[in-house]
Amino acid sequence: MKLHSIDTGFFKLDGGAMFGVVPKVIWNKTNPADENNLCTWAMRCLLIEDGDRLILVDNGIGDKQDEKFLSHYHLHGDATLESSLAKLGYSKDDITDVILTHLHFDHCGGSIIKKDNHLVPAFKNATYWSNQQHWEWAVLPNAREKASFLKENILPIQESGQLKFIPVEDGYVFSENIKIRFAFGHTDAMMLPEITIDGKTFLYMADLLPSVGHIPLPYVMAYDMFPLKTLEEKKRILELAEKNNYILILEHDPIHECCTLQMTDKGIRLKNTFHLKDYQQNVI
Repeated sequence: MKLHSIDTGFFKLDGGAMFGVVPKVIWNKTNPADENNLCTWAMRCLLIEDGDRLILVDNGIGDKQDEKFLSHYHLHGDATLESSLAKLGYSKDDITDVILTHLHFDHCGGSIIKKDNHLVPAFKNATYWSNQQHWEWAVLPNAREKASFLKENILPIQESGQLKFIPVEDGYVFSENIKIRFAFGHTDAMMLPEITIDGKTFLYMADLLPSVGHIPLPYVMAYDMFPLKTLEEKKRILELAEKNNYILILEHDPIHECCTLQMTDKGIRLKNTFHLKDYQQNVI
């Protein structure tokens, strides 16, 4: 079993929205904003080689949206989903499973492509995994979250017949080495894959912990639907991760792919950062 970071490029989001009530004078030290108050963020996906399955967790923003939409997010960087897969000797046709942590456009936009003026699955041989609770939340969105749930990213998955649902059971066993944890603060029933390799646990944090800059408990995004729930979930999961020395895989941190945690007199804080590839080569 192997894990690979899959870079799909960078985008920009408002720094204040990303850090909620935390003042800019504080968060700007770790995530410096440009003249428009925008910070750069990664769209880092995860590829899991699990026996005869090739599992992709999230897939970035994609490229089918119109120029006006994409201009709001200032996409940049050389990496794409296709180029990152190709570096590992794979293509989108090799993917057997796509786990969608949630259906916000920067996490699932690459699920669907335009082909001959039709919207079709980008991974034609894959099963797409969501859960019914989150799916219903996304297809009938609230007014505050509606702009993040784009029908063209979501409905064609179901129409293709390739969609399946994971039960909303925290710790659900997806495969022998993969469990699914659930979080409900950022959006309803977000899924966090937990992977165990040779006794070591990796947890893909999605939007529960976007970056190392978000480790202190009050650093909660203004994008979160239920920030107090996020606060509760962060506390519980970060304490679990620190106690058991989990490796956290960061989807949006523009620099750091992975981190570990330590307890300090100020609470849980960052211990180490490293690249997933370097860790696996040196340890596993």
